[in-house]
Amino acid sequence: DKVLMELIEPYELRAAKLREFLEDVKPSLRYDIVPLVDPYGPSVTDPDLQCLVVSEETRRGGEAVNKKRLENGLPELALYEILLMKDPDHSQNEEEKISSSSLRQRLLGTLLRPPRQDPALPSRPYVIGLTGGTGSGKTSIAKLLGHLGAFLIDADKLGHAVYVPGGPAYEQVVAAFGAEILNEDGTINRKVLGAKVFGNQERMKSLTDIVWPEMARMVKEQIGEADTQG
Repeated sequence: DKVLMELIEPYELRAAKLREFLEDVKPSLRYDIVPLVDPYGPSVTDPDLQCLVVSEETRRGGEAVNKKRLENGLPELALYEILLMKDPDHSQNEEEKISSSSLRQRLLGTLLRPPRQDPALPSRPYVIGLTGGTGSGKTSIAKLLGHLGAFLIDADKLGHAVYVPGGPAYEQVVAAFGAEILNEDGTINRKVLGAKVFGNQERMKSLTDIVWPEMARMVKEQIGEADTQG
């Protein structure tokens, strides 16, 4: 549940950075770096441990470790609490402390790798697909790209357009799902249609087999229109 967990560095890289830090602080130090596969790790099973370093935020976790150690017949660890380092340059939407979550947020908008060169693709128009769940920012990013001169194609609007009377999928959908999905004015009642297909994979596939190819065709038409407009 970490912020932008997709941008968390791999374990091997994180362990290498920690090793470099420890060697820089005290080269004579002997240490073991172990991956944690549960909230406790070796802290509740290792009898040789004597101290646990916690922060203001993780003190309760340290107390939970000691409770678990007592249950396992091990002595409590001394909890050494360190203060959190404040980040004087944090932005309004970032944490006040120095935080890896804030560092990952700052990676947004940077190029992680160069665009893949594919000689089979034309150089223009350059097509960007925006996907994501509700509230992920698709509309905001689309508006920003629009202000920069991008030609916007709203797939949601196309999805509605294919269903309207006279639309490319209207007749096929009515034929497949019956006249009971129609309102009195002849338009498709999407709630009634949805009740017919949701939870039924076979019916859902029948619907998407009709609608998605038409939407794809309309998208390609609009991409062609964007190309014509330069």
